[in-house]
Amino acid sequence: MTALARAILLAAALSWPLQPLDDAVQGWMRSHQEPSAHQAMDFVSSKARWVLIGAAALGLLSGAAGRAFVSELAVVLVPVNLLVEGLKWTVARTRPDGDTHRRNSSFPSSHAANAFALAAVLTRCWRRSAVPAWLAAGVVAFSRLYLDRHWLSDVLASALIALASAWLAAWIFKRRQERTDPSLMT
Repeated sequence: MTALARAILLAAALSWPLQPLDDAVQGWMRSHQEPSAHQAMDFVSSKARWVLIGAAALGLLSGAAGRAFVSELAVVLVPVNLLVEGLKWTVARTRPDGDTHRRNSSFPSSHAANAFALAAVLTRCWRRSAVPAWLAAGVVAFSRLYLDRHWLSDVLASALIALASAWLAAWIFKRRQERTDPSLMT
């Protein structure tokens, strides 16, 4: 990335138009925190990756449909995580709790992006899982706000990244399926 492009991204991040909304949401979160809820949110946030790994392992053991789910999940998660980590390094946004380490910057949330990506793929593969999958993704995203690790805009951007990647993966899989079975073309 050129120095000019990086400077433009930095200027955009510093003059972020949603910062007043981010500040208001974060202020509300801080004023409504309870010790028992903090522990629960920490548990949700720290165990989110294990749910992702468990879903993939379960998918691998669930026959052809499960293996298709794992394949699509991988096609979604690779670009999601590459983009999220690239943006973290490029934008280097300070976390709401004041953490300024570039390798762990705030924008966007990888926890939320992975949770939303998993929910999107689960919904596409098994429609009946939609409500619990999206509720779980919402709880993970909320936990990142509650724990003061992300701004609202970090989580919203993560959802957009995940949904765009899931849509692209679905399109790729549909095209691949149409090439192997032309009768599926609509």
